[in-house]
Amino acid sequence: MHNRFPVLALAAAFAAAGVQAQDAAPIKHIMLISIDGMHAVDFKNCSQGVAGVNDGKPYCPNLAALSRRGVTYVNASTSKPSDSFPGLMSIVSGASPRTMGVYYDVAYDRSLDGPAVTTGNGNAAAPCDATKPPTGYTTEYEEGIDLDQTQLNGGTPGAKLIDGTAAALDYTKMDRDPARGCAPVSPTDFVRTNSIFGLVHKAGGYVAWSDKHPAYVSVAGHGGLLDDFYAPEINSNVVPLPGVKTPDGIDCSAVPDGAADLTSWTNSFVNVKCYDTLKVNAVVNWINGKSHLGDKSTRTPNLFGMNFQSVSVAQKLIENGVKGGYLDAEATPSDAVFSAVGYVDDSIGEMVKNLESRNLLDSTLIIITAKHGQSPIDPNAFIEKKHGAIQITTTPATLISDQMNAAMPPSEDPNGPGIGSTEDDVSLIWLTKPSYTDAAVKLLEANRTAWGGGAIFYGRSVALSYNDPTRDPRTPDIIVTPTPGVVYTGSSGKQEEHGGFAHDDTNVMLLVANPALKQRTVYSEVQTMQVAPTVMSVLGLDPNKLDGVRLEGTAGLPDLTWNGNE
Repeated sequence: MHNRFPVLALAAAFAAAGVQAQDAAPIKHIMLISIDGMHAVDFKNCSQGVAGVNDGKPYCPNLAALSRRGVTYVNASTSKPSDSFPGLMSIVSGASPRTMGVYYDVAYDRSLDGPAVTTGNGNAAAPCDATKPPTGYTTEYEEGIDLDQTQLNGGTPGAKLIDGTAAALDYTKMDRDPARGCAPVSPTDFVRTNSIFGLVHKAGGYVAWSDKHPAYVSVAGHGGLLDDFYAPEINSNVVPLPGVKTPDGIDCSAVPDGAADLTSWTNSFVNVKCYDTLKVNAVVNWINGKSHLGDKSTRTPNLFGMNFQSVSVAQKLIENGVKGGYLDAEATPSDAVFSAVGYVDDSIGEMVKNLESRNLLDSTLIIITAKHGQSPIDPNAFIEKKHGAIQITTTPATLISDQMNAAMPPSEDPNGPGIGSTEDDVSLIWLTKPSYTDAAVKLLEANRTAWGGGAIFYGRSVALSYNDPTRDPRTPDIIVTPTPGVVYTGSSGKQEEHGGFAHDDTNVMLLVANPALKQRTVYSEVQTMQVAPTVMSVLGLDPNKLDGVRLEGTAGLPDLTWNGNE
């Protein structure tokens, strides 16, 4: 009886809203998983096997089994830019950056003033005066706005060691809006569009999500609410996790990789598995009708899920001279990537097993995708500012800062003391005045070799995909997508990055599975933002209630055919 009431309550809420229930399959729950970094080719390799790896046998049997009762989209593309923040919000909102206003974890907004207190990552405090026009300021929605980013619980007073939630957010570290009396702009304020989580909650459903930063409570969408949100801080200090054991058998009661840099869970191929397991345990608890820590009885959510970081870390990390990533352009995995994919597969196997034990598998649609890919897959294509075989001498933002200093807002200046510019394997450039754009582009054109070459978008070419930067305070004035393989971060500990528009950044796994679905592989192009209207339709809600669907015409995913239905 405990598990029946929520389904009836949700159905009643849908009926009250005048929405017809979906007839194709009795779906009452959707489990949404992002395996950050998981390319389409990674899924092909692990589900079919690769010569020389695991004796040529498949090494993700649980994912492979799901694909035999689902639809695999091999040509799925993420948001552009392909950063985690827009990548996540695009999946759950059905919107692109032009509509949701989200370009990167660290970006810029010409309509805002700076935070009252300097963030943990150095986005400097700045004045805000509601009686004066805004100066414009760098925005930050990642670990830097935690109360204490060194702690797994984000510094929440009185919280348990592992209990990271939105309570860890420090509103004094958020940019302020002069148009609202200098009120801080929260993550859900910052996102311009609503989301599937907020809408399902509003319709009477129970929704839960787990992610890597408390700031990612943004998944609720503008003005939206979550019933349960779990976000242990990934960039906190690594600590022992008593009683935690990963699905692939690692005991986390002591730090398993004590030789790693312990200032972040992302600095170790092994430690990050312990971190991800906290979120896996939360999902298992939700499946079993409990809160994220398992200490309260709730109900199995109608929409829930998490993101994995282990594959992303294994792709780009160089740990004490040991390289992750790939061995060739076919994405033959290194030992680290092979292990990470196996760990994620074991974890998803645990989730499926718990769905089966609760008799929920038939009524649960499982959607597995990724916020972003990682570039370059081919290790021989890597070109990095300090450590690549082909040396580039600068980055687009640094070049403009060096030679056109007045053109760069102080909070965006890569040569300044603050958090600096937004550059990974893409460069997003905001200028103090639009009138500087042509001169900045001419400077970039004249120095292509120095910054690695590639495509430059500005003016009309930016306005094709995004809002006109002279009218939208968040649109970059210039977007540089460098030659694939170029990475601007300058870190000797990385060999891949994401954020850009390249194929390796954007072509990700997308699988939709349920026992009632007819197996199919779809080769036509789709976008991860099509997940959002699909979720709405399957749960019997109107997709047009999503702002992104109405404003951008986002369609649901094609070719989802249920057994017994044409």
